[in-house]
Amino acid sequence: QVRLVESGGGLVQPGGSLRLSCAASGNIFSIKNMGWYRQAPGKQRELVASISNGGSTNYADSVKDRFTISRDYAKNTVYMQMDSLKPDDTAVYYCNADLKTYSWDIRFSNYWGQGTQVTVSS
Repeated sequence: QVRLVESGGGLVQPGGSLRLSCAASGNIFSIKNMGWYRQAPGKQRELVASISNGGSTNYADSVKDRFTISRDYAKNTVYMQMDSLKPDDTAVYYCNADLKTYSWDIRFSNYWGQGTQVTVSS
């Protein structure tokens, strides 16, 4: 069984910073991509940032130059440093990973964490 567990959400004032973490655990053979999505009330879930197993990163235009995604490959953990936070960043943030649980798996399967709330408000 695979679990993705997020941490680091909370309440922060505009202009502040938060660091999200997501640790993947369980029966994991390899992880390809890891990333963060978010969903605000009444809106669709959207990609915030992703990082490949080769270290290539991708960001939504709305968070470029403010958010930084990184990864600890040995710990199967992905981080996202969020700086200069704005009220529009308020959402539930979800961790996502494409991984194989066994070496003989033909394709990667997609997993989600349970989500962590980020609220940016004065």
